[in-house]
Amino acid sequence: MTNITSRPFQHLLITFALSALVTAPAWAATKTVTPFVPGMTCAACPFTIKAGLSKAEGVSKTEVQFEQREAGVTFDDAKTNVQKLTKATQDAGYPSTMNN
Repeated sequence: MTNITSRPFQHLLITFALSALVTAPAWAATKTVTPFVPGMTCAACPFTIKAGLSKAEGVSKTEVQFEQREAGVTFDDAKTNVQKLTKATQDAGYPSTMNN
């Protein structure tokens, strides 16, 4: 026999469990890649590349090293991918390839 006083608690527990499932975050991972950008020819180039990469959805951090001709990009892989990051550098005028 079910205790009538426990039903509101059961209902609350079920509602909480279902809301947790609905609002649970997607299983995304933060990744870091290092595009090689051979077309950097001056100290101003990194600013343009960083601006282009920063516009890509999901990018949380960019660091561009002129001397090494590369950029470190940290991003949410549920929102963007390597192909989109490569396109972002290309759209900024600097084609790139991925080192990793």
